[in-house]
Amino acid sequence: MFHRESGVFKTTYVADMAVYPLPIARWAMAAIAVLFVVVAPTTLSEYYISIANLILIAVVGALGLNILVGYTGQISIGHGALMSVGAYTAANLITRMDMPFWVAIPAGGLMAAAIGAVIGVPSLRIKGLYLAIATLAAQLIIEWTINHVPWISGGVQASIDVPRPRLFGHALASQSQLYLFLLFFAALAIVATINLVRSRIGRAFVAIRDHDIAAELIGIDIFRYKLIAFAISSFYAGVTGVLYTYYLGVANYEQFQINVSIDYLAMIIIGGLGSVLGSILGAIFGSLFLSQADLANIIPNLRLVIFGALIILFLALEPEGLNRLWRNILGYFRVWPFSY
Repeated sequence: MFHRESGVFKTTYVADMAVYPLPIARWAMAAIAVLFVVVAPTTLSEYYISIANLILIAVVGALGLNILVGYTGQISIGHGALMSVGAYTAANLITRMDMPFWVAIPAGGLMAAAIGAVIGVPSLRIKGLYLAIATLAAQLIIEWTINHVPWISGGVQASIDVPRPRLFGHALASQSQLYLFLLFFAALAIVATINLVRSRIGRAFVAIRDHDIAAELIGIDIFRYKLIAFAISSFYAGVTGVLYTYYLGVANYEQFQINVSIDYLAMIIIGGLGSVLGSILGAIFGSLFLSQADLANIIPNLRLVIFGALIILFLALEPEGLNRLWRNILGYFRVWPFSY
């Protein structure tokens, strides 16, 4: 923030294309890593660590949805259903085949990616509101399937108890242990997304979002890349569902209903579409706001009213969300005190 780019020279393409090309940025990221890995789990109480755990799970889900909505421009209201696909896939593998987490988590993500790719097939012919309705239909179909197929959901209650993940034979039972477990996957998702959007695939996503006809004219296979976007986004959603199931210790369809899809859509709108940092800020804001049950108890549905009003406010006044506000602050201090 309080530094200048002058005096930092790159002599190779690798150095020029680095995620953090400036030394101070690398030092700042190292300090943040120490803060989150060492300081936070040793100083925060179990209550605040539990909130941080929910934020880490939400970060993974918000990143996945932002890849589809923010970077590719494909609207989806079925994110919660894809989370349930990953959750129930992992829950069945864990309870029936005693699979470890390093098998259950990618398996849940891959199953959700396969279902998501099927959902994305109509994106070749429809977009906008019609695509949103198609994904909403997928949400309802998946919910109905889970509720009415006992082999998947485990019976009438549609719940499957899942034991805590085990690492080297030790169950991760405390909030601090789960925090480090979830932090690893959240960091992995952030790094993967940053590199994805800087790759050829990410540039194709942005081209489709900006103008799909122009993208097709320059040789981009828009149908292929739309399916890839749906699959990658769904993979993130499936992993989010598995992590949420591990955290709660149970897979239940009520955790992944349509309101969850709307919550994640609101997170990326408030945080900032087409931005990794916006996904993180939106997940933090949404998790903190939605976790305050006391607010909802004061006046019924007050929380939803305020959340809806914030969405309208950001769309009207700052469409790029919290990410843009943060960039404005950085831009101010970047030239301070010489505004010219």
